[in-house]
Amino acid sequence: MNRIFRLTPVLRARKAQEDAARGELFQSRAEIREAQALVKRRRLDLVGADAPTEGSARAMVAALVARQSLAAGVFGAQRMVTDAEEAEREKMAALTDAAKRRRAVEMLAERHAATVQAHDLRTDQANLDELAVTAKARNAARGVETPSSAEKNGSNA
Repeated sequence: MNRIFRLTPVLRARKAQEDAARGELFQSRAEIREAQALVKRRRLDLVGADAPTEGSARAMVAALVARQSLAAGVFGAQRMVTDAEEAEREKMAALTDAAKRRRAVEMLAERHAATVQAHDLRTDQANLDELAVTAKARNAARGVETPSSAEKNGSNA
């Protein structure tokens, strides 16, 4: 019985892949937080840029164009959040897949360990059985009765 689990390098590689996928997921979540902060800042800029109530027509048009530009910035930031959330879902799926592949190899390792343990127990039991048979044969050859053989013969001393 081969005691060494030959897929140990594969298991290490699968764990590394899972760790890499986990790191990418954390990075994606950080990008979501950054995009959400950008949306918040741009909304505050938009709210702070009120349209002028007085002034020339050019000043009013310029202020409205600036507000439209700020609104477009808010929309762009919201789009960044949506894109980052989609990327997070994809990376979560990749992490789940990597975890499943790692777990499959871990289950093989557990099965191998159980097989090795069962083999060791069978070997130990066979050795104990051999010792018992050998001791009984030696005692029979010497003419020594064991307590169990005395009970079978019906002789009580």
